[in-house]
Amino acid sequence: MTRSIIKIKTTLLDHQIAQLSAIAIGLSLIESVLPSPMPGVKPGIANIITLYAIYRFNFKTAMWVSILRVFATSLILGQFLSPTFMLSLTGSMLSLLTLYFVIKLPSKFFSPVGLSVLSSFAHIAGQLMLVRLWLIPHASIYYLIPIYSAAALLFGCINGWITYQLLKQHNSI
Repeated sequence: MTRSIIKIKTTLLDHQIAQLSAIAIGLSLIESVLPSPMPGVKPGIANIITLYAIYRFNFKTAMWVSILRVFATSLILGQFLSPTFMLSLTGSMLSLLTLYFVIKLPSKFFSPVGLSVLSSFAHIAGQLMLVRLWLIPHASIYYLIPIYSAAALLFGCINGWITYQLLKQHNSI
């Protein structure tokens, strides 16, 4: 009986995606143990890595980092296919879709802070839409929009500023 060895050829980009994803997963795990003032309000610090990947590499790299983070974190925390996973995936997908279209606009209109704020709003909008359509099919969910919008603005600004500082440190901006 002979053993067959499967060799997978990887590229430098594969390694970079893996490294960025590992950092994003680590940040998500740290964030999962932080206390939250209300359900769903989190700083979204792993999104710093997604924004960093867009600026340093490209949208496709950032997309891989974001998707791998959502799936790996949910598997590690035992939340795969749970409502929490679905909310995270929906928010990430709408955030990525927003970033995809916004990065096509002239860069003079959007800094990392602007992209982060838009991404944060898209993320929370995706989550609130899913909550309204699936978990709490009642119009009262709309009363939460101002609270979640304030959190999206605050954390979007903070994460964008951190991303800007990281990019400045690596001469990428």
